[in-house]
Amino acid sequence: MFFIPFGDHYWRGESGRRYHFNITLTQKGIPDKSGIYIYVRRRFFFFLIPLYVGKASNLRNRLASHERWPEAWVRGVTERHIMHISSESKRKRIEEDLIRALKPKMNDMLVPRSRNDAPRDRKLRRRWEWRRKFWGWINPFKRKTS
Repeated sequence: MFFIPFGDHYWRGESGRRYHFNITLTQKGIPDKSGIYIYVRRRFFFFLIPLYVGKASNLRNRLASHERWPEAWVRGVTERHIMHISSESKRKRIEEDLIRALKPKMNDMLVPRSRNDAPRDRKLRRRWEWRRKFWGWINPFKRKTS
C-alpha cells in the first residue's frame, strides 16, 4: 500500500509552540477566511522545506494573486499550508514566531541578523540572546553581524 502524507502538518515556532496547518494543493482547498499560509517545497516524499510564511485577512484572495508566487514556483513550491486565525494580533504574533524559527528563504524581513532584530517578547529575547552568546563561544571565528 502506498501512503501519501497530505492532509495536515504541524510547524513549530521559535517559542516551541506547535501550530496545526492544513495542506492544500489546489486553489479549491483554500478557504475564504483569514489566517496564515506557508509555501512549502516537498523533497523526497516527506522532507518539507518552508520557503515563505505570510498572513492574510482573506486567504483565497491573497493566494490567488500573490506577488511572490512566480518566485516561489521557480523555487519549487509544491504545496501551501494554511491555518485559519481570525484575530489580527494573533496572526502577527504567530507569523513572527514561525518566521524566526523556520527562517524561510523568501522571508527576508523578520529573519534575525543583529541585536536590533531580537524578539520583542521578553522570554524569547532572553533565549535568543543566550543562544547568540552560546554560538559565539562555540565558533569564535565566525564573523559578527552587529
